[in-house]
This record gives sequence, C-alpha cells and structure tokens, in this order.
Amino acid sequence: MRSDTRLVHAGRNPQAHAGAVNPPVYRVSTVIHPSVAHMEESGKTPYEGLVYGRYGTPTSWAVEEAVAEMEGGFRAIAMPSGLAAITGALSAVLKAGDHLLVTDSVYFPTRRYCDTILSGLGIETTYYDPLISAGIATLMKPNTKAVFVESPGSLTFEIQDVPAIAEAAHAMGALVLMDNTWGTPLFFKPFAKGVDLSLQAATKYIVGHADAMLGFITAKDEALWLRVKTHVASLGHSAGSEECYLGHRGLRTLSVRLERHQENAILLATWLKRRPEVLRVLHPALPEDPGHALWKRDFLGSCGLFGFVLRDVPKAAVDALLDRLELFGRGYSWGGYESLAIPCDSGIKRTATRWAPGGSTLRLHVGLEDPDDLIRDLEKGLRALTGGV
Repeated sequence: MRSDTRLVHAGRNPQAHAGAVNPPVYRVSTVIHPSVAHMEESGKTPYEGLVYGRYGTPTSWAVEEAVAEMEGGFRAIAMPSGLAAITGALSAVLKAGDHLLVTDSVYFPTRRYCDTILSGLGIETTYYDPLISAGIATLMKPNTKAVFVESPGSLTFEIQDVPAIAEAAHAMGALVLMDNTWGTPLFFKPFAKGVDLSLQAATKYIVGHADAMLGFITAKDEALWLRVKTHVASLGHSAGSEECYLGHRGLRTLSVRLERHQENAILLATWLKRRPEVLRVLHPALPEDPGHALWKRDFLGSCGLFGFVLRDVPKAAVDALLDRLELFGRGYSWGGYESLAIPCDSGIKRTATRWAPGGSTLRLHVGLEDPDDLIRDLEKGLRALTGGV
C-alpha cells in the first residue's frame, strides 16, 4: 500500500472492537484476570497483552502499531511527551562511563538533559557540527555508545547527512537516535537511512490540533524495542489513553494536513526571501538553501516549520514585529493547525559551532490559514520594524 492508504488503515482492527471504525479509548488501570495462573503468567511478560494500564492498552497498541508501520520500524512505544521519548530513549541505551555524541543544533531541552541529568549520571556528552557528515568518525571514542541526530536542526534548520553519520557510528558499534519530528513518519523514513531509534514529538504533527501531549519511540528491531520498553516501563512512563486516541485520530489526516502546511510554508518562505528586511530564509526545501541537496535526497517532503534571519535591527524592533502579528500567535510548540511565530536568539545554544547569521533569527510555524492572509499579517509585522503601522 502507498503511504496515504497506510495512514488510513494502520493500527485499525474494527472486528476486535465490535466493528468500531476507530479503536476506542480504554481507560484502564486495573485488569481482572480469570485465574491466579493467568495473572502470574501475564506478569512474566508485561509487554504482551493487557496486564496493567501503565504497560499499555488496546488504545496505545493501535497507535503504536500505526506509527511503527509508517516509519518502517519494528514497534513503537507511546510516551507522555516528545521530550519523554528523547530522555527515555537516551537513558535506556546509556550508562555511567558511556560517551554520547549530540548535534550542536539540537532542541534545547535535549541539550539541557544531557548537560544536567546525564552528566550527573557519569555520562559524557560531546556536541558536534551538524554538517560533519562521515567526519563524525573522528569524534568517536571506544566508549561512544550513541549518536543523536536531529534533521533539520532545531531553530536553525541544518540538514544532516544521516546515512553517512549512521554508517560511521555503526562501524564503531554505536547506536543512532534521531529526533524525526520535523520529517514526521510520512516525509522521512529513518530506518531506511540507518537510524536505530526514531523519536517523535507527536504533540506536533501527529496530534495536529495543539490539544494533547504525546511522544513515540520507534525501534528498528525486537531486541532494541524490548530493551527500551523495559527501561521506560521501569521509570513509570505511560502515555494516557485519551492522548493516544487523539494521536491516532490525528495520524489519519496527517497527509492532507502536511500537504497544506508544506504548500503554505514554501509560499511564505519564497515571499520572505524577496523582502528587503530579510537577510536569509532557513528552509531546506528552497533550492538555494545549503542543505537542499541532502533534503531532496533523503526527504519526501517538508512541513510548515522554518526560520528566517532579519537584517540587523534592535530587539525592540523584533518584538514590535512579533507583537503586531494577529494571525501568527506568539507561543511555543508547533505542528497544530494554527500559525505561530517566536524569536529564537535566546534559544539557540552552541558549543561546538558558532551561530552568527548577521541578524535576529525568527521561527514560523505556518498553519492551515489562507496564505494570502498570512502574508498580509507578516507584511504588517515587517512594517512595525521601522515604526510603521
């Protein structure tokens, strides 16, 4: 089946739920067993079958099956948030004395986790240039156990050569973990590119309506899935059934929503690059973007998230631009139906490379509104840079 058909049918088994088209919400903590023998046998393997609500329910299994099928992995694990998926996966594959390589363009909460929690556990993190490609082999140590990639980079949108990095990492016995939220299960197939664990902040495009927190860890094979599942279950991680239901429902319309997000974002990015106030647009799907060739090789599409750099103006002018916007909300997260705009300078943290684009960096999430209305909104904001109305 093609991707659009899989999105509609993955994780669906109406006959198991009295013919219901959608897997229902199982609100479950306690599970009653028919006998002591059945209870004891179930407790030996609390990851297969309904044992206790925290280990999973038919609601979570359905969306896990669908996400894994779309990404091409063995099996997925539903988590309470995207950050929980990241931290749960990292802590599952690392122990005291291990070394971790992380892209310097990583999502800031991931960096904070590495610099605080992992360092406190005796795990060393080295940040690397996101454009290092196969050169990452020079940073590998005998105790390097994992490489963390994020493509495009958070806030700065560099495209990484994931297959080259994966080949170098695997040659040294290290696992590759990827934050695949921007690419989604539809536009980037991580396991075909050498990734071992794919991480999704399903709060974004999978849920798609800015109304639920959800994450997924998808593993390439059964052994790795069992290793991670055992670990996160021991930590008490459990995604709520309502959130899993909303994630599964959102997955059904992912393709049609992304088509509009992608189209709108490219229209706005193309318009912005012609504006005199804009120094540079950060969107890998644009032909002039430095990462375009890799994006075109590895991705099947783009989403509604991109950035742009203003020509050098005071912070007060940038704030005036953002405050003037009416259709673009000022808020964190992205992937919902709504458009958002945030300043990025304070959120870009680098230690292995230097980010000096020549002006203030802003990030847009382009929603499902009419693009002409969004352009008019941005035009008003840009006029506010110089005190215009």
